[in-house]
Amino acid sequence: MAEVATSASSSANSSARSDPLLVVVDPVARRTDGESVRIAKDVLSAGASHTKVCLPDGPEEFARALGRRGSRRPVVVGDDSTLLRAVALLHRQRELAECALSMVPVGPALGLARSLGLPTGAVAAARTVLDGAERRLDLLVDDSDGVVLGTVAIPPLPVPVPGREDPVSGPGGPASFRPWLRTCQSLVRTLASSRPARTALVPGAAGPARLRVEVDGSTLVDLDQPVEGVSVTPGAAGAAVVEVRPLSVGAQASPLTVSGRTVTVSGAHFRYRADAVVCGPVGTRTWVAREGAWGLTLPAT
Repeated sequence: MAEVATSASSSANSSARSDPLLVVVDPVARRTDGESVRIAKDVLSAGASHTKVCLPDGPEEFARALGRRGSRRPVVVGDDSTLLRAVALLHRQRELAECALSMVPVGPALGLARSLGLPTGAVAAARTVLDGAERRLDLLVDDSDGVVLGTVAIPPLPVPVPGREDPVSGPGGPASFRPWLRTCQSLVRTLASSRPARTALVPGAAGPARLRVEVDGSTLVDLDQPVEGVSVTPGAAGAAVVEVRPLSVGAQASPLTVSGRTVTVSGAHFRYRADAVVCGPVGTRTWVAREGAWGLTLPAT
């Protein structure tokens, strides 16, 4: 794991923040958008009194760098999965309540970062790290000690996966020097496109589900009422927002929406999506909303 320590120049010291930064750059961000990573590092190094940059090669080094932050304020550079990994690590170490995270979103999957209010431009995001304010946010903790920052979806709704370049036929790839290979690939694609389209199946997402949903001990929907979907989202003041969409027969059924601190879902083994991760199958799962459980640096208002 590469580490680089930098300090603000003397001309910038008068305006530099006094708290030192630990900047942990996810390897995927370095590969997918190295230019944004470079810009973010330059802005942070110029604006903070002291900046230590860590370039972990994998999850273990990422966890080790975060665990050795000392008095430095952690700044993660990466996409939604990077933020989720950092929050989960701090939660497991029982250090989340005392640690304010900062993030520079870089990468293809930034839906969660946007929903939390983070700017996605490298310069604006780095300036937010330096000039923003910590905001305490709610989250969900399940009975397996997992954390959810955004939404739990049952059944798991598909998550759009950004397109990736074909490693063989992409620009500059080996196929650029093999015209015959390009011809073969084109023929295969043509044959594939002539077949009837098949619907991509998401595990656990086929057909209605029969689930019991309990909020603070009261049953919202029981096993005898099939549902099209259930979502659980951190709300405000330590409450989770639960929405149940009953299976519509004829006229469209209105969703049932309630708020509560503890949500338990049970029934036949089901899968669910927590943020962007599909989990399960499980027979029962309980989520508890925790008020102000973590801190994130957001643009000052």
